[in-house]
Amino acid sequence: MSRPLRSLQPEAVGNPAELAAGIETCDRAQGLAAINTPDRELVIWRRLLPAGLASWLERMEPSRLPDLRILVRRGDLRAALEPHLDACDMPAGDMRDLLIADVGDLVSTFSGITGTGLVDVRLERVTNDACWKFHRDCVEARLLTTYRGPATEWVHPAQAARALQEQKEFKGPLEQLRLHDVAFFKGSCAEPGSGIVHRSPPVAGTGQTRLLLCLNKPSASSPDPWPQTARN
Repeated sequence: MSRPLRSLQPEAVGNPAELAAGIETCDRAQGLAAINTPDRELVIWRRLLPAGLASWLERMEPSRLPDLRILVRRGDLRAALEPHLDACDMPAGDMRDLLIADVGDLVSTFSGITGTGLVDVRLERVTNDACWKFHRDCVEARLLTTYRGPATEWVHPAQAARALQEQKEFKGPLEQLRLHDVAFFKGSCAEPGSGIVHRSPPVAGTGQTRLLLCLNKPSASSPDPWPQTARN
């Protein structure tokens, strides 16, 4: 029997029956600030990218999708990103500008909500089953969005212990973010017992390529700050 897998559809937004305590959805970026509420573990911003940008990314040759990590301030994001996008031969133009602007807006949102000046930005091309195990992030908070390919899977807190123990054998209810949703998670470093259990969807052997944005506060594993920020 196949595992029950469901993405919360637009009609479920705002329907408390579909969401466990500590989890909520919002319809604008400002709503993500609810993650700072003590009992919130996950806030999901239901959004749509401009149709032109979404289809442009879907048509992109996978080798032209970026795979990068930078530690940067919002004001320096474009200057820090451009060389990486040039290096992978992502075509310049209006669509690339829209992508940079969207990443920049999310960096600003994350910076404002977490109070961090520098943001650890990972924009990753994923073709394998990295992070396939159910886990809690070892961070205080993390922002994720998927620009292309299947989005992050997660389980409600009541199913967390089972998912962590059973892993691939887990047959309980499994949620999945919609493509382009923005998820703000608390991680295990926020407080004892905190952190939504989630995983990356397995894509190895499917021919699918994901483009994932992950934002974090600076940590010991972060790269050195982008050169212009090092002066501040």
